[in-house]
Amino acid sequence: MLIALADRKAKAVALHNGLRNTPHRALVLGPVLAQVWRPRPWVIHALAGVLKDCTVPQARASEPPMRDTSAGRPECIACATGPDLIDWRRIGAALGEAGLPAKKRADAVDAWVTLSAVKHGSAVIFTSDPADIEAYLAVLNPADVHIEAV
Repeated sequence: MLIALADRKAKAVALHNGLRNTPHRALVLGPVLAQVWRPRPWVIHALAGVLKDCTVPQARASEPPMRDTSAGRPECIACATGPDLIDWRRIGAALGEAGLPAKKRADAVDAWVTLSAVKHGSAVIFTSDPADIEAYLAVLNPADVHIEAV
């Protein structure tokens, strides 16, 4: 999704704009940002604007996960707490058990993104690799995580 946003792809921009009014900001894990961020002016400009509407959990300079409401700003427990040992084990199990598409390698960042969505519940993962995410979801078996290809 970040690559599509950096490239200003219409579908990604429309989806991102639609998330601006949700109570919980779009989640971008730090390793995902690191995979996309490059010291090129057009990338920096595009992603800096996008990140104002997103949260990078536990990053000091990031926007808070939840937007202010008339009653104050609620907290997101899933964003406030980092992954624990059980989470890392679940990620490892997903890496080992996922039925990935042919010629694909297990990717810890994709598995972590998937587990983060599972922990949030009622989540949507925007990705250019929906088959990979589906494979991890099949192992983690959540009730209400969805995938949107971009």
